[in-house]
Amino acid sequence: MKKKVLISTDFSKNAQNAINYAINLYKQDSCEFYILNTYTIEAFTMELDAIRHIEESKQKSITGLANILDGLSASNDAPNHQYHMISERGPLIETMKEIIDKRDIDIVIMGTKGATDSRTQIYGSQTVLAMERIRNCPVLAIPAKAIFKKIKEIVFPTGYITPYKRREFQYLIDIAKNTGAAIRILHILEKDKQLDADQRNNQRLLKEYFEGLEYSFHIVEDTKVQSALNSFIENRNIDLVAFINKKHNFFSWILSIPMVKNLTHHSTIPVLALHDLKN
Repeated sequence: MKKKVLISTDFSKNAQNAINYAINLYKQDSCEFYILNTYTIEAFTMELDAIRHIEESKQKSITGLANILDGLSASNDAPNHQYHMISERGPLIETMKEIIDKRDIDIVIMGTKGATDSRTQIYGSQTVLAMERIRNCPVLAIPAKAIFKKIKEIVFPTGYITPYKRREFQYLIDIAKNTGAAIRILHILEKDKQLDADQRNNQRLLKEYFEGLEYSFHIVEDTKVQSALNSFIENRNIDLVAFINKKHNFFSWILSIPMVKNLTHHSTIPVLALHDLKN
């Protein structure tokens, strides 16, 4: 069965880098890539100006997508890949949600770019919104400085707080199998604390889910999650960070202002946000 991958583009270098990364990541797979560009107009634009602006934006979108398709066709060395260009007027996140449902998309891949908002300096506001609001499809964020290389190690930070469902890890397991990567499950523990019975049970579930893959459990004693995760990424030479997007959990602090400022390695390492099926 072909994988269906949705990639958004604003025709920036960052977006093109995400397209290139996605193609290389799934080079050996049979895939359909849906490359999306959206355009909008300001609500206060005068009627005649709005019509002109819509036509100009539409033509710019269509031309930009055609250029991308020409480039992909010229350099395509993966005959098992198909490309579909989609130009739509409307807000990006809502348009993406509609396409995910309509096309039965398996995964969303987005480039990241800087923003004036310090909360989104690394990720970019649209990528943050996609991770927060797209709940039925994983989102893979590719930083501007990320260069595709063989994925050897993936870190999965967890607090073991709530039980997981096997299908929540479908795409993480898929990437690990395709690349032969090892999964490093990281728990950051406050000093002198131990895992309780529920946490140990949730840890056992992960052993079942990752059976047949290379994986290992790691505990770091630290009161600062930011520094502990950064150190682990650096010491292990991690290639990908994956997490379950649970409300008020990992996602809430990974995108906090202090966290973003301190996650220096995230400017080069892709982040995979898996969906929490219970939310």
